[in-house]
Amino acid sequence: MAELDVWGVEASPFLLKVEALLRYRGVGFRRLPRDGGRWENMVTALRLEHARRKKRVRRFPAMDSLDEYPAVPYLIIGGREFQYDSSGIALWLDTQRDPAEGPFFPEDPVTGFIAHLIDEAFDEYGLYMVHHQRWVCSAADNVMGEVTAAEMARLLPPPFSSRLRVDLPRRQVRRCPYLFSVAPAGYQAMVEPLRVPPSRPGFPATHDLLEDSWHSYVMAVEQLLAVQPYLLGEQFTAADASAYGQLGMNLIDPSTAANLERLAPRTWRWLLDIRDGKHRGATGELEVRPALRPLLTIIMQTFAPLMVQNERAYQRAVDAGETVFNEAAFNRGAALYEGELLGRPFRSVAKTFQVSVWRALCARWRRLDAAARCELAAILPDARLFEAGESPQALDPGPARGRRQGTL
Repeated sequence: MAELDVWGVEASPFLLKVEALLRYRGVGFRRLPRDGGRWENMVTALRLEHARRKKRVRRFPAMDSLDEYPAVPYLIIGGREFQYDSSGIALWLDTQRDPAEGPFFPEDPVTGFIAHLIDEAFDEYGLYMVHHQRWVCSAADNVMGEVTAAEMARLLPPPFSSRLRVDLPRRQVRRCPYLFSVAPAGYQAMVEPLRVPPSRPGFPATHDLLEDSWHSYVMAVEQLLAVQPYLLGEQFTAADASAYGQLGMNLIDPSTAANLERLAPRTWRWLLDIRDGKHRGATGELEVRPALRPLLTIIMQTFAPLMVQNERAYQRAVDAGETVFNEAAFNRGAALYEGELLGRPFRSVAKTFQVSVWRALCARWRRLDAAARCELAAILPDARLFEAGESPQALDPGPARGRRQGTL
């Protein structure tokens, strides 16, 4: 395998996920810009930007018209080839593995489908929960501004890198409503005004929704790890990497980390072990067991209905002539829709990348035979939701403009 580097920062849960995948395989890598010199980092940044402009950064196995480049992370292959999307990188790594090594996405259709489902649920809905934990629950004591400034000092000279100590938290807090975390009107916090999590006129508050969701996900993982070492059994998979990337993001957020250790000490230790590389080479039996039910239940109560509502909103917006989606649309009040999760209302913007994620899962479901679907339906509440996803060919209106959420 060619020399690998990862371009990104500690603040990104997707970077943590990719690093966990590489450590599991025992692949040596560097994290840039943190581990590079300033000149090397500048050259790499220029190469990445050039590749982005020329549309030469790839998502494995293929891109579609709904894809958008994130800010981070990227896998750098041989210093010049760039890949993005943590799940796509996991699929690519599976093509590079030794036959004796287990795949990140199991080949068994049932177990493989569950691995994809958990992976995408943590990537999409988990991202909302853990950003909320960082910028709301750990508002007064998180250190991401300082950590990111130190990493970027290897690329940006002072005063540009040092400004990140202040600018990054303010920017990310402003983005909270886009990332599904909307404060109630008049919300107060013991931080400077520009770091107070914002409400948004016309948007229902979602703090309780996200906090209850986080608690349900964490406790479901805690129960599962009581009976097996990893989410799908004895082997580390992409499902574990995604859960680690999101939940492990909060390990350096003092308030959330302390709460996590208190509520779910087994999950806390599991995250630390993966962070420290103790999952390397873990293999064994994989099986969809009854112990998975609590985790799959909360996924099907949050992630799946959110994806269904988002796809419908996207199609309505396309039918109305809208061409701008994601954060660009959110900032100008376009492509918005009303929804409900766990019996609570929310307002969000149609996101093209989530349409792509959901269509791919539904297409995977349609490729299963009747026996596999029956087996999955026995453990997946509301599996009928996967029947609702329409084919990409039927719905794809062509390129859409916007910005991918995976900035951090």
